[in-house]
Parts: sequence; C-alpha cells; structure tokens
Amino acid sequence: MTQIPPNKTNIVSILGDIFARRGAESYLGEPVSMAEHMLQGARLAEQDSAPDELVAAALLHDIGHYTGEFGIYSPEDTEDRYHDATGAEMLKSCFPRIITDCVRFHVAAKRYLCATDPGYLDQLSAASIHSLSLQGGPMTAKEVAEFETNPFFGEIIMVRKWDDAGKIAGMKTKTFNDYSGLLQKIVDAHAA
Repeated sequence: MTQIPPNKTNIVSILGDIFARRGAESYLGEPVSMAEHMLQGARLAEQDSAPDELVAAALLHDIGHYTGEFGIYSPEDTEDRYHDATGAEMLKSCFPRIITDCVRFHVAAKRYLCATDPGYLDQLSAASIHSLSLQGGPMTAKEVAEFETNPFFGEIIMVRKWDDAGKIAGMKTKTFNDYSGLLQKIVDAHAA
C-alpha cells in the first residue's frame, strides 16, 4: 500500500490518526501512555503561557517514536532509535523550523542539560537515563558550545523541560482533537 506523504491538507489528520491508533501504547516504562505524555507536554506549555508554536512542539516532540523506521523505544534497547530526527523529518514540510528544531533537538537538550546542570541528571526517570546512555550521554564542551548557537536554543530547552515533566499519572489534559485547530492554523501560516 502506498502512503500519501504529509502535506498541508493532511498532516493534522495523519497526526490525529497516529494519536488515535498508537497513543495508548506504553511510554517507555513511564506511568503514562505516549499520548498522555505528549498531551501533558502541551498542557504544561499552555500553563506557562507559551506561544502556539511551542505548545505544538511540546505536543509533537515524541511523534518520531511512531514514524521512524526503527520502531518504538524499549527499555531493553541497546541502540538509539533516533525518534527525534525521524519526527522532525516527518514534520518539516508542514511546520516552521521553530517546531521542527524543538522536535529534532529535544534529545540533544537532555544531553545539554546533563552536561550543564549538575542536578538535572538526578531528576531523570530510569527510562530517560537509559535512553541517555544510548543517545551519547552528556554533551562535550564543544557540543555544548555548538548547541547554544541554535537560534531556537531557549525554546528547545523549554520543550525539553515540559517533556521531562509530562509523566504524571492521572493528569487532566485536553485531547489531540482539541489541538487540531491550533496545528492547522500553524500549518496554514507556514504554507503561506
């Protein structure tokens, strides 16, 4: 069966379908499902009065777990599955760079924070620590300096922090459908 590539008229429905079909799956051994985790990220962004683009980035940051050729992460993994890059690749033709960079570099932000914030590693869950070891561990000084040059550095760090916080069992959130209008507005503005 041939897959229709994402475009400005179908991307939101493709994402909604992913949330509907796959969102209830376990999120890396955390106490929430994948959809709950991503919806919590979006809710936390809203609570911080983040602009729409960052709410969207927080909502979509882990979409690559379902779109990558390497499949979803498992605690038994011995290699990285590059969900950050595959998620950004899926979104890049339809969303602005601020969103795709937040998706593409949210793993790098974890590595950055482990290298620059002495207490950050202690706050990570066991699954996040395991995936960190597969993703290259804390950044080197050279990697830190390079990462800080990204024009969306601050936004990427914020999405990472919402990512880390979005693991609360039972937290009330909106549904994906509640965000579909916001996502389509961003897609339409980007296409224009």
